[in-house]
Amino acid sequence: MSKARLEKLKKDVYKANMDLVKSNLVTGTFGNVSGIDRDSKIVAIKPSGVDYSKLSPKEIVLVGIDGNIVEGGLNPSSDTKTHIKLYKEFKDIGAVSHTHSRYATAWAQAKRPIPCLGTTHADYFYGEIPCTRVIDDNKIDKDYEEETGALIIDTFKNIDYHNIKAVLVACHGPFAWGKDPKEAVSISVILEEIARMNYMSVLLNPSSENIKKSLLDKHYFRKHGKDAYYGQDR
Repeated sequence: MSKARLEKLKKDVYKANMDLVKSNLVTGTFGNVSGIDRDSKIVAIKPSGVDYSKLSPKEIVLVGIDGNIVEGGLNPSSDTKTHIKLYKEFKDIGAVSHTHSRYATAWAQAKRPIPCLGTTHADYFYGEIPCTRVIDDNKIDKDYEEETGALIIDTFKNIDYHNIKAVLVACHGPFAWGKDPKEAVSISVILEEIARMNYMSVLLNPSSENIKKSLLDKHYFRKHGKDAYYGQDR
């Protein structure tokens, strides 16, 4: 990996982390974004517990896919092993975003998936946003962050991570992913808005049901896949 490419990765990850703040998805030092260079298997990630106002590209930590620090004088995010687990299993993703955003986290704390109630949701996710089971005590004691990643992977054993780019970790919060840090943050922003909409919908009508499949298919596939026709770049 060239020095220039390395610096670009760090800058992209730094900007994505700052975009979490600008999007009002962060309180305190909660949240982190990472990006991976697949050729070198190097991950760039926010340092643990560093205030966003004190963050710059030079503080972004580089770690190998084995979790060892490659560059940086600070400790990487405490969620690093969760990110790495996702990179190992979801081969096509280039970035991971984790927040404790208010509405998505509320669904996670309620241990409820976010239902797909309407077309706004269907434009971005092909079905409900799954929620993991609560992590077992023996997994917490073993290697909490890596086991959290394994829990997400297990939740997706029958779900295509290309079509559902987010998950709720029960009692914890949301993770999202994309082809690059910018997309991962965009998915986090969309997830939070949908979580808020659906929270209100369920309050208004506790019997709300998932959108019918024909409408789900129409809205999702007009924006995604080989026959998509939404937008100007088709």
